[in-house]
Amino acid sequence: MGGASRPARPGRPTGSARTSGDGPATGRRRPRLTGRALVLLLVVGVLVVSYASSARAYLQQRSEITALQSQISETQASISDMETEKKRWKDEAYVEQQARELGYVMPGETSYTVLDEDGEPLEQDNELTDPDAVVGTDDPGFWEEAWSSVLLAGDPTSEDTSTPATEIDGSSGD
Repeated sequence: MGGASRPARPGRPTGSARTSGDGPATGRRRPRLTGRALVLLLVVGVLVVSYASSARAYLQQRSEITALQSQISETQASISDMETEKKRWKDEAYVEQQARELGYVMPGETSYTVLDEDGEPLEQDNELTDPDAVVGTDDPGFWEEAWSSVLLAGDPTSEDTSTPATEIDGSSGD
């Protein structure tokens, strides 16, 4: 077994025949479309179409959900506004104001209409607000203004030390 080489088989080409450029046994094959490849392409095509239609349906449903959610939020805001209006109508001052806007007066009162130069009635801009929405105002008391004047009198360096105006037109004495 040592260094003896095997004899070539008669039905097979040798390595030198494969690399030479003659005949069909050159090692190059023409690509062929087999039945298996066609079935595989068909299955892949069906999967792509089914997933594409599913994705389209999913995206359409997401847009419908978004539209319905915005409609729900608008409806909830409308309900909130109507509940606020209902609370207003429970307030007697609001009901009285609405009646006065329609021209009604309390028993014993006399109704007057203010006219402009052209004889047209003036419209009122006054409206009652929601009692729940009234915010307390923080008006400073008189003592705060008095105390700030005491502080200003005690610290003369904080005053404006520029020269007084020499004329009424606002020019300074510089």
